[in-house]
Amino acid sequence: MPLTMATLGEVSTIKRIGGKEETRRFLETLGFVVGAEVILIAKNNGNVIVNIKDSRVAISQEMATKIMI
Repeated sequence: MPLTMATLGEVSTIKRIGGKEETRRFLETLGFVVGAEVILIAKNNGNVIVNIKDSRVAISQEMATKIMI
């Protein structure tokens, strides 16, 4: 399921990252790699804020739908 459907506060593991190559590289630089654990902190109009690798990152709904957990 996409990251946008995660439950607030729940620890999830990234299974797959879709999208174009440049999108996947961008997400990788933010720490979104297969096997990484993410915690959904907040949702706002589809956009999400997550904790990943001891950092808080905000990403758009479009990006979040490409991250499968």
